[in-house]
Amino acid sequence: MHPASLIAVKRDGGTLSREQIEFLIAGYTAGSIPDYQMSAFAMAVMWRGMTDEETAALTMAMLSSGTTLKWLPGPAVVDKHSTGGIGDKTSLILAPLLAACGLSVPMLSGRGLGPTGGTLDKLESIPGFRTDLSIAELQSVVESVGCVITGTTPELVPADRKLYALRDVTGTVPSIPLITASIMSKKLAESPQALVLDVKWGRGAFMKTLPEARALAGSMVRIGRLMNVPVTALLTDMNQPLGRMCGNAVEVGESLDCLRGHGPADLRQCVLELGIAALLACGRCPSRETALELLVERLDGGEALTRFERMIEAQGGRLAELCSIAPASDVKASRTGVIGAINAEALGLAIIELGGGRRIAGEAIDHRTGLEVLVRIGDRVSAGQPLVRVFADSPPKPVLTQIESAFEIAGETTTAPVLIVEQFTSHP
Repeated sequence: MHPASLIAVKRDGGTLSREQIEFLIAGYTAGSIPDYQMSAFAMAVMWRGMTDEETAALTMAMLSSGTTLKWLPGPAVVDKHSTGGIGDKTSLILAPLLAACGLSVPMLSGRGLGPTGGTLDKLESIPGFRTDLSIAELQSVVESVGCVITGTTPELVPADRKLYALRDVTGTVPSIPLITASIMSKKLAESPQALVLDVKWGRGAFMKTLPEARALAGSMVRIGRLMNVPVTALLTDMNQPLGRMCGNAVEVGESLDCLRGHGPADLRQCVLELGIAALLACGRCPSRETALELLVERLDGGEALTRFERMIEAQGGRLAELCSIAPASDVKASRTGVIGAINAEALGLAIIELGGGRRIAGEAIDHRTGLEVLVRIGDRVSAGQPLVRVFADSPPKPVLTQIESAFEIAGETTTAPVLIVEQFTSHP
């Protein structure tokens, strides 16, 4: 086989066999296929797409490029992946909650780049917390605590790291098959018995439209079916931030509120719905009703909080020393009316300007900064009423203007968006 001939097949709209895709990925991972040829392959996939069988083959080839986690007989292993959004802190709550329900949760997460924050960045606002655990260390934490949240290791899916970096510079990041293979290979490397996906759509999400989110959710669910792993995908709204807090340390604080049985209603709803999907997918509960009952019991009874505290301690964190929050100031409404829309992406970009996010990989961030969104779509506000509380040292006036402009104030009543739009599943 010659790489150029295979790339030409895909460029001309043909399909590749499993063996041909394995040849391309193995060669690229080993270095025998250069970046320029794999760039051409990625661009061909971007324009021509892939069949589900091709996408499954690509996923398996990437998965096979490295090791996979091995687990001793015991609780069902499950995980959750989110496509990212402003204020999305569900991982911090869901992982310990599912562990408290008797599941094992090896959650491998990432850092933020661009307007959406990263789970690892949020947790690193806890002094001492380690996000660089080895495979042996993360397995030990899961076996002792029931859950872990850490970064991926070099041994897991090395093909994805190489291909993702290439996609970023070739404009092929939006390709549904490439996104699907990237996400599913990393998650399947954990050897889960079930997987739950939170596919967000809207102004604060990667997928801006509902059809785009449907396409991605459907693709990942179908690949799960082809690879014999139960997968459930929820389409959730990201046309406004999830919860009230957006940032790093402030989101850890809000997660603790939720783990204590409080917190914003939308955040709690999202966590519980994802939890129900996970419990049903792995067979831990026989019905939606029993799953919800178990989740509420473990969340409001404090067991999920205890698991979170144990996880933080096991990973070296000192939760009592959570970093301080920067000084607060308010951005206020300039007129009376109803909140008709919120540009959540603009709020995420404002956090970057305040130092709480990064423009390029590796850039340092200020964990103390963030926003508290005080209103929701559909709320009536008066001129001079606070819209957002800004946590930052001397925030620049242009950033405050940007934050105010993210809120569209209408003269008429606006219907609040539905949080959970649809659900896709690969199992009965």
